[in-house]
Amino acid sequence: MRLTQLYAPTLRETPAEAEIISHQLMLRAGLIRKAAGGIYSYLPLAWRVLRKIEAIIREEMDKKGGQELLMPIMQPAELWLETGRWSVYGDEMFRLKDRHNRDFCLGPTHEEMITTLVKADVRSYRQLPLRLYQIQNKYRDEIRPRFGLMRGREFIMKDLYSFDRDEDGLEISYQQMYDAYTKIFTRCGLKFRAVEADAGAIGGSGTHEFMVVAESGEAAIVYCHSCEYAANVEKAELNAITAQEEQLLPLTIEDTPAVKRIRAVAEFLGVSPDRTIKALAYQTDKGPVLALVRGDHEVNEIKLQNQAGCLTLALADEKAIGEAFASLPGFIGPIGLAEDITVIADLTVMQMVNAVCGANQPDRHWVNVNPGRDFGAAVTAADIRLIQEDDPCPRCGAALRVTRGIEVGQVFKLYNKYSTVLKATYLDENGKDKPMQMGCYGIGVSRTMAAAIEQNHDEQGIIWPVAIAPYAAVVVPISSKDQEQMALAEKIYTELNLQNIETVLDDRNERPGVKFKDADLIGYPLKITVGPKTIADRLVEVKVRRTGQVHHYPLDGYLNNIAALLSNL
Repeated sequence: MRLTQLYAPTLRETPAEAEIISHQLMLRAGLIRKAAGGIYSYLPLAWRVLRKIEAIIREEMDKKGGQELLMPIMQPAELWLETGRWSVYGDEMFRLKDRHNRDFCLGPTHEEMITTLVKADVRSYRQLPLRLYQIQNKYRDEIRPRFGLMRGREFIMKDLYSFDRDEDGLEISYQQMYDAYTKIFTRCGLKFRAVEADAGAIGGSGTHEFMVVAESGEAAIVYCHSCEYAANVEKAELNAITAQEEQLLPLTIEDTPAVKRIRAVAEFLGVSPDRTIKALAYQTDKGPVLALVRGDHEVNEIKLQNQAGCLTLALADEKAIGEAFASLPGFIGPIGLAEDITVIADLTVMQMVNAVCGANQPDRHWVNVNPGRDFGAAVTAADIRLIQEDDPCPRCGAALRVTRGIEVGQVFKLYNKYSTVLKATYLDENGKDKPMQMGCYGIGVSRTMAAAIEQNHDEQGIIWPVAIAPYAAVVVPISSKDQEQMALAEKIYTELNLQNIETVLDDRNERPGVKFKDADLIGYPLKITVGPKTIADRLVEVKVRRTGQVHHYPLDGYLNNIAALLSNL
């Protein structure tokens, strides 16, 4: 491809709308253009990257027995109503009606569709296992589309669904997809971690997220240096922290006038914050919920929502607190509450000794609270706190570390969540009807492209991993008016492409500085400069984008040198 023909409109200035580096560089390098909030056109350079990511995905899916198909983007509401997810997905789902007033949605995912498809034709154990996948656009009406391709309303996704006879078969499918994902992201040249995660609206009880490690990542993940444990903060398990043994003191009540916040209460009563109990009131679709964590800890709302079994969860305002607890914010506590209020205490809270908590009376707190003695049987103990750096690893006890990551893929064990509801069953060897055991496995294709840029860039622009670069090399003649330079540049350009080294020729009538800046901005792995010295010395100058290292190869043997150089990047 010649740059005089390539549609890659580069920008010198960073658009004000772009907040993170991948968004900025994709706009500046001429990869994408915005159509509407969270909706983008992919220009030729981006499309080449996406096709290469898809090719890697297809190869690895096919190796694991995956069969590619294509399902409708528009799905009938009836399928989602059967599983109960029509309401669960809420406002994130694009909903529409046809001219006959029938409800449809633009598919955010395809569990209902694939299960209904398979149940119509698969009846025998002999037809299992089955692994079907597609690569297509998905649609989610994000409340705040942002960060370019990271949080869009239309995006490209690969989703594979496995159908097995039993849980042992599901475990095999899950592990094979886990291994395939590891190979996919390794082949894409990414640094990543597979972390334990929460299943969210997809459902099921076993899942891992594949996170590209990047400072700009929107998700926090924890990992252990001493063992292989890693999880996102929503899922990370925490064992109870046991308090030091001491004599249990009698429960008393203290006046704390206008003292609401944890640190202020601790200072007023002369205790440390880790001797206080923080009580947070929530409104849910199942009624009020009171969450208790140690004063220096935070509530993990995903864990709390899962424990409470509710679909909606929001902090209660002062009016709701008054109605449900007959109290004020800052003075709520679990002692003496009405029986219809769900109280969930973190495991560490239940180990506290002689603690402080709200007394459900304005300007008053209980002192010397001992949960096992004072809370009563109505309080549920569960792991509901948000993990922090240096917390002990739940596997080996070593201190955990926190980093940030970008989710590019997730694998789920669905078990029979969908097959039971949608009646996707098969006949076993004895003619008995059994539900299929399912898994689902997604990769954000467009998000993977953005994540690669977040992890591979510098001040000049993108640094593509070779496997997914739009082109492997660019040939830059210093002067397009110099016939000898242009002839040699044309020769090198042609010979590289004949060797299947995808190369572009910058044949524009531009200053060398403009050409070099664009080459670095777009991020070709190799830049081959043709100038007066090339002709005089008969040496090809090759600069590696990632390292800045410059190589000089004789003209009569440069092809093998460049091929070897690319294979080692």
